[in-house]
Amino acid sequence: MKIKVYYILFLLIMGVSCQDDDAKRETARLKNLEKREKVFETINKNWSFSEKPMDQEMQTWLSNWSEWSNFLTELKQKPKSSIGAFKKKSKTLSKKVRDLNNNIPIKFASPQVKSRIAILTTQINSLDLYMNLDNVPAEKVVALVPEINKALLSLQLQFEEIVRRDKIPMEQGESDMIKMLDTTRAIPSTPIK
Repeated sequence: MKIKVYYILFLLIMGVSCQDDDAKRETARLKNLEKREKVFETINKNWSFSEKPMDQEMQTWLSNWSEWSNFLTELKQKPKSSIGAFKKKSKTLSKKVRDLNNNIPIKFASPQVKSRIAILTTQINSLDLYMNLDNVPAEKVVALVPEINKALLSLQLQFEEIVRRDKIPMEQGESDMIKMLDTTRAIPSTPIK
Protein backbone atom coordinates (compact mmCIF):
# COMPACT_ATOMS: atom_id res chain seq x y z
CA MET A 1 0.00 0.00 0.00
CA LYS A 2 2.84 2.36 0.81
CA ILE A 3 4.32 1.66 -2.59
CA LYS A 4 1.05 2.66 -4.29
CA VAL A 5 0.93 5.94 -2.33
CA TYR A 6 4.53 6.71 -3.23
CA TYR A 7 3.84 5.81 -6.84
CA ILE A 8 0.77 8.11 -6.99
CA LEU A 9 2.69 10.88 -5.24
CA PHE A 10 5.56 10.47 -7.71
CA LEU A 11 3.18 10.69 -10.70
CA LEU A 12 1.51 13.76 -9.23
CA ILE A 13 4.83 15.53 -8.73
CA MET A 14 5.92 14.63 -12.27
CA GLY A 15 2.64 15.91 -13.69
CA VAL A 16 2.95 19.23 -11.84
CA SER A 17 6.60 19.66 -12.78
CA CYS A 18 5.89 18.96 -16.46
CA GLN A 19 3.16 21.59 -16.45
CA ASP A 20 5.58 24.08 -14.93
CA ASP A 21 8.13 23.27 -17.65
CA ASP A 22 5.51 23.81 -20.35
CA ALA A 23 4.53 27.13 -18.81
CA LYS A 24 8.18 28.17 -18.54
CA ARG A 25 8.82 27.15 -22.13
CA GLU A 26 5.80 29.10 -23.33
CA THR A 27 6.92 32.17 -21.37
CA ALA A 28 10.45 31.89 -22.79
CA ARG A 29 9.05 31.47 -26.31
CA LEU A 30 6.88 34.57 -25.95
CA LYS A 31 9.83 36.59 -24.61
CA ASN A 32 12.02 35.41 -27.49
CA LEU A 33 9.29 36.28 -30.00
CA GLU A 34 8.89 39.74 -28.46
CA LYS A 35 12.67 40.28 -28.53
CA ARG A 36 12.86 39.24 -32.20
CA GLU A 37 10.00 41.62 -33.00
CA LYS A 38 11.83 44.52 -31.31
CA VAL A 39 15.02 43.66 -33.21
CA PHE A 40 13.05 43.56 -36.47
CA GLU A 41 11.43 46.95 -35.78
CA THR A 42 14.78 48.54 -34.88
CA ILE A 43 16.54 47.19 -37.96
CA ASN A 44 13.60 47.96 -40.24
CA LYS A 45 13.50 51.56 -39.02
CA ASN A 46 17.25 52.14 -39.50
CA TRP A 47 17.93 50.08 -42.67
CA SER A 48 18.49 53.00 -45.01
CA PHE A 49 21.30 52.91 -47.54
CA SER A 50 21.81 55.97 -49.67
CA GLU A 51 23.95 56.57 -52.68
CA LYS A 52 25.06 59.91 -54.04
CA PRO A 53 23.24 60.85 -57.24
CA MET A 54 25.63 60.63 -60.17
CA ASP A 55 25.82 63.07 -63.04
CA GLN A 56 25.31 61.98 -66.64
CA GLU A 57 29.00 61.65 -67.42
CA MET A 58 29.60 59.43 -64.40
CA GLN A 59 26.64 57.25 -65.34
CA THR A 60 28.08 56.90 -68.83
CA TRP A 61 31.44 55.70 -67.49
CA LEU A 62 29.82 53.25 -65.06
CA SER A 63 27.03 52.02 -67.36
CA ASN A 64 29.06 49.07 -68.69
CA TRP A 65 30.00 47.88 -65.20
CA SER A 66 27.09 45.52 -64.58
CA GLU A 67 28.36 44.44 -61.14
CA TRP A 68 28.14 48.04 -59.90
CA SER A 69 24.59 48.54 -61.17
CA ASN A 70 23.52 45.15 -59.73
CA PHE A 71 25.01 46.09 -56.37
CA LEU A 72 23.25 49.47 -56.28
CA THR A 73 19.95 47.90 -57.32
CA GLU A 74 20.24 45.33 -54.55
CA LEU A 75 21.22 48.01 -52.03
CA LYS A 76 18.14 50.12 -52.84
CA GLN A 77 15.68 47.27 -52.25
CA LYS A 78 14.66 47.12 -48.61
CA PRO A 79 13.27 43.88 -47.15
CA LYS A 80 9.90 44.28 -45.45
CA SER A 81 8.50 41.04 -44.11
CA SER A 82 10.69 39.60 -41.35
CA ILE A 83 14.12 39.35 -39.80
CA GLY A 84 14.68 36.37 -42.11
CA ALA A 85 14.23 38.66 -45.12
CA PHE A 86 16.90 40.98 -43.72
CA LYS A 87 19.20 37.98 -43.26
CA LYS A 88 18.72 36.95 -46.89
CA LYS A 89 19.27 40.54 -48.05
CA SER A 90 22.54 40.84 -46.12
CA LYS A 91 23.76 37.55 -47.63
CA THR A 92 22.85 38.78 -51.14
CA LEU A 93 24.55 42.14 -50.54
CA SER A 94 27.66 40.34 -49.36
CA LYS A 95 27.79 38.34 -52.60
CA LYS A 96 27.13 41.40 -54.78
CA VAL A 97 29.84 43.49 -53.11
CA ARG A 98 32.38 40.69 -53.64
CA ASP A 99 31.47 40.72 -57.33
CA LEU A 100 32.47 44.41 -57.57
CA ASN A 101 36.10 43.38 -57.99
CA ASN A 102 35.19 41.67 -61.25
CA ASN A 103 35.36 43.67 -64.48
CA ILE A 104 36.24 47.04 -62.96
CA PRO A 105 36.40 49.51 -65.86
CA ILE A 106 40.02 50.24 -66.79
CA LYS A 107 39.56 53.91 -66.01
CA PHE A 108 38.64 53.04 -62.41
CA ALA A 109 40.97 50.07 -61.86
CA SER A 110 43.24 51.98 -59.52
CA PRO A 111 44.49 51.11 -56.03
CA GLN A 112 42.38 53.94 -54.58
CA VAL A 113 39.17 52.44 -55.96
CA LYS A 114 40.12 48.88 -55.08
CA SER A 115 40.91 49.84 -51.48
CA ARG A 116 37.54 51.58 -51.13
CA ILE A 117 35.81 48.51 -52.55
CA ALA A 118 37.70 46.41 -49.98
CA ILE A 119 36.47 48.65 -47.16
CA LEU A 120 32.89 48.44 -48.43
CA THR A 121 33.22 44.66 -48.73
CA THR A 122 34.49 44.37 -45.15
CA GLN A 123 31.64 46.43 -43.77
CA ILE A 124 28.94 44.59 -45.68
CA ASN A 125 30.46 41.25 -44.65
CA SER A 126 30.28 42.47 -41.03
CA LEU A 127 26.62 43.32 -41.57
CA ASP A 128 26.05 39.82 -42.97
CA LEU A 129 27.84 38.30 -39.99
CA TYR A 130 25.77 40.19 -37.42
CA MET A 131 22.51 39.53 -39.27
CA ASN A 132 23.09 35.78 -39.38
CA LEU A 133 23.77 35.31 -35.68
CA ASP A 134 21.11 33.52 -33.62
CA ASN A 135 20.57 36.61 -31.48
CA VAL A 136 20.92 39.52 -33.90
CA PRO A 137 22.64 42.48 -32.17
CA ALA A 138 20.40 45.26 -33.48
CA GLU A 139 22.61 48.04 -32.09
CA LYS A 140 25.63 46.77 -34.03
CA VAL A 141 23.63 46.42 -37.24
CA VAL A 142 22.22 49.93 -36.83
CA ALA A 143 25.74 51.28 -36.21
CA LEU A 144 27.04 49.64 -39.41
CA VAL A 145 24.47 51.26 -41.73
CA PRO A 146 25.99 54.79 -41.57
CA GLU A 147 29.48 53.30 -41.92
CA ILE A 148 28.43 51.50 -45.09
CA ASN A 149 26.89 54.74 -46.38
CA LYS A 150 30.20 56.55 -45.72
CA ALA A 151 32.19 53.88 -47.54
CA LEU A 152 29.79 54.02 -50.49
CA LEU A 153 30.05 57.82 -50.61
CA SER A 154 33.85 57.62 -50.45
CA LEU A 155 33.88 55.21 -53.39
CA GLN A 156 31.59 57.42 -55.45
CA LEU A 157 33.67 60.50 -54.66
CA GLN A 158 36.76 58.61 -55.84
CA PHE A 159 34.98 57.86 -59.12
CA GLU A 160 34.23 61.56 -59.51
CA GLU A 161 37.83 62.49 -58.70
CA ILE A 162 39.12 60.15 -61.42
CA VAL A 163 36.71 61.59 -63.99
CA ARG A 164 37.58 65.15 -62.96
CA ARG A 165 41.33 64.48 -63.25
CA ASP A 166 40.79 62.93 -66.66
CA LYS A 167 39.26 66.22 -67.87
CA ILE A 168 42.39 68.21 -67.04
CA PRO A 169 44.32 68.75 -70.27
CA MET A 170 47.96 67.71 -70.44
CA GLU A 171 50.55 70.43 -70.72
CA GLN A 172 52.92 70.58 -73.64
CA GLY A 173 55.62 67.94 -73.20
CA GLU A 174 53.88 66.24 -70.27
CA SER A 175 53.22 63.05 -72.24
CA ASP A 176 56.93 62.87 -73.16
CA MET A 177 57.85 63.34 -69.49
CA ILE A 178 55.51 60.51 -68.47
CA LYS A 179 57.10 58.27 -71.09
CA MET A 180 60.56 59.11 -69.75
CA LEU A 181 59.47 58.18 -66.21
CA ASP A 182 58.46 54.74 -67.43
CA THR A 183 61.38 52.52 -66.37
CA THR A 184 60.50 49.77 -68.83
CA ARG A 185 61.27 52.13 -71.70
CA ALA A 186 64.48 53.51 -70.22
CA ILE A 187 67.65 53.70 -72.27
CA PRO A 188 70.28 51.36 -70.84
CA SER A 189 73.17 53.15 -69.15
CA THR A 190 75.79 50.77 -70.53
CA PRO A 191 76.29 50.74 -74.26
CA ILE A 192 75.20 47.63 -76.08
CA LYS A 193 78.09 45.82 -77.82
